[in-house]
Amino acid sequence: MTSRSQELFARANRLIPGGVNSPVRAFGSVGGDPPFIHSGSGSRIVDVDGNEYLDFIGSWGPMILGHAHAEVLDALGEVMGRGTSFGAPTEGEVRLAELIVDAVPSVEMVRLVNSGTEATMSALRLARAATGRDRVVKFRGGYHGHADAFLVQAGSGAATLGQPSSPGVPAGTAADTLVAEFNDTDGIRELFAEMGDAIAAVIVEPVSGNMGCIAPLPGYLETLRSVCDEFGALLIFDEVMTGFRVAHGGAQAVYRVHPDLTTLGKVIGGGLPVGAYGGRRDVMEMVAPSGPMYQAGTLSGNPLAVSAGIATLAHLAEHPEVYDRLDELGRHLDRRMGALVERHPDRLTWTRVGAMGGLAFAPAPVHGWAQVAESDQELFGGFFRDLLAEGIMLPPSCFEALFWSAAHTEGDMDRFADAAERSLSKRVSS
Repeated sequence: MTSRSQELFARANRLIPGGVNSPVRAFGSVGGDPPFIHSGSGSRIVDVDGNEYLDFIGSWGPMILGHAHAEVLDALGEVMGRGTSFGAPTEGEVRLAELIVDAVPSVEMVRLVNSGTEATMSALRLARAATGRDRVVKFRGGYHGHADAFLVQAGSGAATLGQPSSPGVPAGTAADTLVAEFNDTDGIRELFAEMGDAIAAVIVEPVSGNMGCIAPLPGYLETLRSVCDEFGALLIFDEVMTGFRVAHGGAQAVYRVHPDLTTLGKVIGGGLPVGAYGGRRDVMEMVAPSGPMYQAGTLSGNPLAVSAGIATLAHLAEHPEVYDRLDELGRHLDRRMGALVERHPDRLTWTRVGAMGGLAFAPAPVHGWAQVAESDQELFGGFFRDLLAEGIMLPPSCFEALFWSAAHTEGDMDRFADAAERSLSKRVSS
C-alpha cells in the first residue's frame, strides 16, 4: 500500500527537482523516501500518515524552544492581524537588532536579511569593500550557503586556490576563494605567509556543523584572530548554526574570541526565514545607505520573521536557565554516547558543543574534513533507517549535526541512545 508521503514524493518529483526544495531532504544518502511532515509540537513531529517522530533535526537548528512554542505562536498571531509585509521600517526590526547586539559580544551594528546564505554573501562583500582585497579563506568541509564564492573545493595542496564544486560557478570566482584545513594551525599560518596581503577575510564556522560537529582545537580560533590582525584581514564567524544555540552569545562567547563580522540565522528567526550580519561599527557603517557597499532586500526584516525572532530571543534572554537545561541534556547524552563509543572505538566518535552534537562513523580523533571523509556511510545509512523505524528522526546525512531543544527530556535522550545501541549491536561486530 502506498503511503501518503510516497504519493506526495511522487507528485513532487514531477514538479520539483529531486522532489525536494533542499537536497539533503531527499534521503539520497540514506535510502528510502522522505516522510512529509504535517505538524510538530515540542520535541515531536508528525508526518502526513500520522507517524510520530522524536526530532533531532529541529529544522536544522532554529527550534531551540521546541516546535510550536506558545510564545512564538502568540507573537505570530498578533502580528498577522496587522499585516505581513510592508517594505518599510517597523519597530520590531529595532527590537530584534537590540536583542542581537545585547547578546553577541562582537556585534555593535547589525543588518537583517532573509537567510544564512544572504548573510554570508553580504558579509563577504563587506569584507572585500572594507579591505580593498578580493581573496577569502574558507575551510574544507565548512558550509556557508550556496553563493558562488562558497561552492568550491580544495585544489592539489592543503591550502590552494579553490576550484568550482558545482556547475555554474565561474572558475574565476572560485579562484578567489582559498581553501584551508580546519584546525590546521600550521597550514593557516603558511597560507597567510604566502598570500596574506591579498586576503580580505577568513570565514569559519567556529564550531563546524556541516561535517558532523567538530569543535576548534585549543588555540585555533586565537590563531585565526592573530593572523588576520597581522595581515589586515577581517575574521568572519559564521554563527548561522551556533549563534544562540551553543550559548546565548554564540560560540564567540564560549571561546572568548571576537570576530570582526558575524553571520547569524536559524534561532534568530524562531523557525521563520531570517538571517543577519553584524560586527564592528566602523565596518558596518560601510553598508548602504550609510556607506558605499550595496545590499538590499524587500523582505528583509519582515514583520513575521522579526516577531518570531523577538519572541525566541526575548525568552532566551529572560530565561538563561534554558541554556543550563540544554547543557544538562547534552551531558546526559555525553554519558550515554560515550559508553557506546567505548564499545566501538574504531567505528564511532561523539562530539558535542552546547546543544548540538555529532556522531561520526569514523575513529577518533576527528578534527577536520580529512577524518570525516572516511566515515562509513553505509553503516550510517543502516543506522539512520533503524532509528527512523523506531520513530526517531535524525539528519539524513552523516555529515550533519544533531540538534535538541529545551522541550526534549532525559527520557528522549535515553530513547535515542537505546535505539543507537540496538542498531550498532546489530550492525557492528564488537
